[in-house]
Amino acid sequence: MRTDHRSLLAVAEEAVDIASDLARSELPGVITGKGDRDMASEVDFAIERAVREFLRERTPEVTFLGEEEGVSGERAYPMWALDPIDGTANFIRGIPLCGISLGLVERTGFTVGVVDLPFLGSRYTAVVGEGASRNGAPMKASRAEDLGDAIVAIGDYAVGNGSVEKNRLRLALTHQLAARAQRVRMLGSAAVDLCWVAEGKIDASIMLSNKPWATSAGVVIAREAGAAVVDSGGSPHTPASQATIAAAPALIPQILDALRAAESSLPPD
Repeated sequence: MRTDHRSLLAVAEEAVDIASDLARSELPGVITGKGDRDMASEVDFAIERAVREFLRERTPEVTFLGEEEGVSGERAYPMWALDPIDGTANFIRGIPLCGISLGLVERTGFTVGVVDLPFLGSRYTAVVGEGASRNGAPMKASRAEDLGDAIVAIGDYAVGNGSVEKNRLRLALTHQLAARAQRVRMLGSAAVDLCWVAEGKIDASIMLSNKPWATSAGVVIAREAGAAVVDSGGSPHTPASQATIAAAPALIPQILDALRAAESSLPPD
């Protein structure tokens, strides 16, 4: 049976309306530690529970995955993937670079995406094959051709188990980009990174990770705006990818070259 993506987008927008209202009206509240330098706010949990319940009623045939409380029932496709507050560290400190990210994941990949940046007044949406928009207006990604002219966002440095080893490559990549890109930015939110690539505010985003709750919506939005989204080896990005690299298409080979140079600069294990 063919999935009605347009109808599911409307449902996703209603769900994100609920989430955005909570994010704007509630203080972060109690902060729950999730390990080394990672945390969730009381609002993260409140949003996830409210959206989970709404989607259970409206789309009972779709599995739900939330960052904070995991999967409802057995993990199966299609599946909603929610990051209730992407950029919690920013949210807790009152930094407006944070958002709600809700995407639909199917066996074929990411197909529907809604990202709301409640403190910046921006709502990004996309359906596979139908383009992407910000606040209802179509948008296009950057067509930059030279990394030296590009503003590149990089994902947060790793925390938790194995972070020291993981950050060796992240720091080496930062070193490469500092020498090659026009500017390097760390915004602290995967959703912001990917939507700003889609909007052309930045030319590329490089995250050496792939968490479906944080990337599912942004990936389809960036792709539908004309960006290329690939894994660290250059293959098309999928839910199973280990990295999330989105950029103006001409920049992808240059970014991958910087990544290979960063990898080769590390001492052997």
